[in-house]
Amino acid sequence: MIKILFQDNLEALKRMDDQSVDLIYIDPPFNTGHAQKRTSIRVVRDGEGDRVGFQGQRYHSEKISQRSYDDRFDDFVEFLQPRMEEAYRILKNDGSLYFHIDYREVHYCKIMLDEIFGRDSFLNEIIWAYDYGARTKKKWPPKHDNILFYAKDPKHYTFNVDEIDRIPYMAPGLVGKEKSERGKLPTDTWWHTIVPTNSKEKTGYPTQKPLGIIRRIITASSDPGDLVLDFFAGSGTVGVVCAEMGRDCILIDNNPEAIQIMKQRLGQDAECCI
Repeated sequence: MIKILFQDNLEALKRMDDQSVDLIYIDPPFNTGHAQKRTSIRVVRDGEGDRVGFQGQRYHSEKISQRSYDDRFDDFVEFLQPRMEEAYRILKNDGSLYFHIDYREVHYCKIMLDEIFGRDSFLNEIIWAYDYGARTKKKWPPKHDNILFYAKDPKHYTFNVDEIDRIPYMAPGLVGKEKSERGKLPTDTWWHTIVPTNSKEKTGYPTQKPLGIIRRIITASSDPGDLVLDFFAGSGTVGVVCAEMGRDCILIDNNPEAIQIMKQRLGQDAECCI
């Protein structure tokens, strides 16, 4: 069961039952201070066009659509805190939270989450590292996101270590053939590309996250039949992965563009409610 709710997430969370959710993943606005935009284009061969392609062929680009949302909050932590307090309430005692943010706000958000969950409940700061896009020459180019991992009860929570995808050793010659062929468990630093512009999974939504990142989280911290919640659902990647992996899921967003994309991606797998 995948349910899409077109609602303000705070109001939706207040209506949910205590200890009703097994896993929460959220990717809230990063408070970048400007509007996030993604423009979709198509290209047509044109000898006078503005783009040059393979073997020098020129193309004219045409804008098809532009998706955007505002990512500016003067009171970012104050905006998040009541939502995270509700998240703590509805999370089961053996449930987990993955809080996806970036370097601008992660320090303030961790202090807030430590106050709500308790510092002992903090298990990891996962660094998702990627290598794509423009590179500033004024500082070290920021090419990572931060994912804070909390367990409501740090002594009793789901972590399916044997189910997690394994990755290649950086120096396979040092570990022997058997270990090299099996690969190793990921650490708290995950190297994974963003959603490529020419990928089949690309939706055009500004903050879409890769299926691979979400699959790893849902595999590790939930079981088939569990209920997963994403209340900043955006393009609905969490719902897509839950549908693949036999988890129930509630997706909440108040952006009409997000609802439209989620309905397109999930189709008959989802029930949409107002």
